[in-house]
Amino acid sequence: MARNSHALERERLLIAEEAARLVLDEGFEDFGLAKRKAAEHLGLGATRNLPKNVEVEAAVLERQSLFQTEAERANVARLREAALQAMRMFESYAPRLVGSALKGTAHAGRRITLHLFADSVEELCFLLMDRKIPYQLGERRLRFGGEFRALPTVSFVAGEVEVEAVV
Repeated sequence: MARNSHALERERLLIAEEAARLVLDEGFEDFGLAKRKAAEHLGLGATRNLPKNVEVEAAVLERQSLFQTEAERANVARLREAALQAMRMFESYAPRLVGSALKGTAHAGRRITLHLFADSVEELCFLLMDRKIPYQLGERRLRFGGEFRALPTVSFVAGEVEVEAVV
């Protein structure tokens, strides 16, 4: 017999809450992995009734509103200040802060993610080299519409905060 929509909604909510706990308490960065692990923890196995990322994000914010310490709030402020400094350095590349630092869901150990608009990743490398800032090149897969595209990244440390710039 099929479960009713109320039971399915409740299951999704439980998975979202457990995924939020995994994100905040165990440092999961990938919401998809956190959702699958949460379903497993709850004995739901390979359910297809996983919450959307926005539902997990809402559960993270709710959990933070209940349990976030002053030190954790200060950490979000510190990450945002570091993001602002990095954005000033890259101001000619129309920087956009994205992710957990922007949304307020960041916790200790999280990196800042910026989206930059440059003709080439090399431009950013030259800027960092001119300032004698060590960096690493990488790539991040992002979804555009229904397709995934690999975009180049430049990662570096600003103060004590890791910054990933997606170009």
